[in-house]
Parts: sequence; C-alpha cells; structure tokens
Amino acid sequence: MNPVIAFTVIMMIWTISDVVSKKTKTLLSSLFIASIIFLLGFKTNIFPEDLLTSSSILTLGTTIVGFVIVHIGTSISIQDFKQQWRTFLIGVSAILGIVTFLFIFGSLFESTNYIIAAIAAISGGTISIVMVQEQALLLGLVSVAVLPVLISAFQGIIGFPLTSLILRKEAKQIQTKYRNGELKSVTTEAKEETTEGKLPPALQTTAGTLFIVGLVVVISMTLSDLTGGIINTFIIALLMGITLRATGIFKKNILSGIDAFGLMMLGVLVIIFGPLATISFQDLVDLIIPLLLSFAAGVSGAIVFAVISGKVLGYSTAMSVAIGLTSLYGFPGTMILSQEAAKAVGENEEEVKVIEDAILPKMIIAGFSTVTITSVFITSILIRFIA
Repeated sequence: MNPVIAFTVIMMIWTISDVVSKKTKTLLSSLFIASIIFLLGFKTNIFPEDLLTSSSILTLGTTIVGFVIVHIGTSISIQDFKQQWRTFLIGVSAILGIVTFLFIFGSLFESTNYIIAAIAAISGGTISIVMVQEQALLLGLVSVAVLPVLISAFQGIIGFPLTSLILRKEAKQIQTKYRNGELKSVTTEAKEETTEGKLPPALQTTAGTLFIVGLVVVISMTLSDLTGGIINTFIIALLMGITLRATGIFKKNILSGIDAFGLMMLGVLVIIFGPLATISFQDLVDLIIPLLLSFAAGVSGAIVFAVISGKVLGYSTAMSVAIGLTSLYGFPGTMILSQEAAKAVGENEEEVKVIEDAILPKMIIAGFSTVTITSVFITSILIRFIA
C-alpha cells in the first residue's frame, strides 16, 4: 500500500476514535473504537494486510517504546509514593490477585500462554501488552498476541462504570464524615515543579531530548544484555527514568512538550493493532472464552486481594475496590473518575473539595502502582515462560 495513503488512513481512524471517545465521555475508549475499526477493516478486506507496516508508524512504534518507558519513569514522584504508601501496597496486592486468580483458573484456558497474555492486559496498559506481543509474535503465536488487544479494548467499558459507582459510594461516606465533623477541609496547594532538570539547554531541544533519552535506552539495553536478558530492558529503563527524575537530572515528564511526542505515542499505540491484520476469524471466535474468563478471574482476583489488603491497612472496602480496579484503565481515568465522583456527590464547593482531596491522591498513585509499575515488572518476568 502507498505509505502516504496508509499513514493518512491510520490518522483518520485515530481521529474518529478520539471523537467517539470524547462524545461518550471515555465510556467507549479510543482504543476500543480503533480496535473495532481495524478489526472490521482487516476482516472485510477494506484495509490491506500491510496497512500498518506500509505506514512506517509500526516501525516507529517498535523503535521508541523504550523512550516512552523512560518518560513514564520521569512522571513518577517518589515523594508521592511515600505519602501514599498504603495505597501503593493495595495496588500491588490487586495485581498479585490478578496473577493468582488467573493461574488458579488457568486449567480452563487452552494454554499457559493465554494466562500470561491475560495477566499482562488486565493488570497493565500498552507497554505490558507490547511486551507480550513481541514475545508471542517472535514464536509465531498470533492468537496469543491478539488476546491482550481484545482485553484492552473492553477494559474501559467494564472498569469505568464499575469504578464510578464505587467511588460515588466512597464519596458519600466521606461526605457523611465531613458533615459529622469527623473530617476537616484541608486546603492543599499543589507544589509546581519549577525545575527544568539539570540538562544543558542544548539537550532540552527536541533533538537533544530524544538523543539523551535514547542514550538512556541504549544503556538499559546494554545492562539487560549483561544480565542475559533476566532483567528486561523496559524495567531498567523505567527505573532509570524514576532515578533521573528523583535526582533532578531529568525534568518531570521528560518528553512532554517536544514536537515529536504526540506522534511517538501514536506509534506505540499502533503496535498493538498489528496482529489483527493476520489473525483468522475462527481464531477470533476461539478467543471469546479466554476473553470472558480473563475478565472474570482477573477482576475478581484484583477485588478480593485489594479488599483484604485494604482491611489490613485501614482503607474502606469501596476505596480498596476502586484502587484494585485502576489496573483496568490507569491515568487519566483515575483522575477523571475521582473528579466526577466528587462533583456528583458534593453539594457545594467545600464538600466537592473535601471529597476530591480524599479520593484523588489515592487513585492517582493507585494507577501508577498497578498499571505503570507492578504490571510491567510482573509481565517482564512472565513473558519468558511463553512457549
């Protein structure tokens, strides 16, 4: 297919997906809409099989995954985690619950490969899915590569409304405590990070930023090779991103603001649609049962483990469940749902602020602990067992 046409078609698909997502207030995620369009397009032959490869976006995406991982690392504040350490532990427990329940009910799957693919998708986001897909496609396991795509497409549809109901319940409990004088309004002023990092001006341009981040990825690859691949490149890149942000060398969200970041993110997202071009219709039908079992076991595991750990750490059942469910969507869903719950329940600005102050920090850290950190760590270990 002509590269320019392929590129334009993909941008059209993503534009439509974004519009529909905004119209439905993210109930139907852009990922879900894009998955449906790509799937229907490939299965009806409206889209040629080489649509993604011809556009060169697929190549771009596989090249810069490590760059995005470093960027994610620089979005994490160690200070925030210190303040919300209990939330972090509940989030980690939720991921362990997903892993445990999926392995317990693993006998219902056709193979362990599906279990690993399901764990990566339900516990994490794009990066975890890409990690599984790279390993699966390397072994020619197309259906294993497609399962996490289907799971990710439906995660928001399940996670958003369920979390919304639970957070509103938590918001009402907070409202009651506030009205009974058990809670006080806390005026918190967000401390803006004024530092631009310690990099010289020449390395803060688009090219300079991409160079220095690329250097970090190369170092991560080298260190991973020294361990014989036991420690995944992405894990090292994530840790280096966190460290460089914590030491002030890199600014927060290192790639934000550079001209190329939007296209880079699209490149990474497009990777996950690749297997949809070659999978057969029968294989898709065969994945229906694994898809349903993945959600049933994974979500149940996240909720059970989150509630248990929440009880131990002094969190309410509703708040614990909400934290566990962040694995289904992550940021910015964690922020949007928290703000919506506060506005829906609070009857004045003061109540809205009290509720938001109580919920929002927990949900933001929960998303990082589940999707951004724990899922990537666990997936990097499990993908070695795909066979």
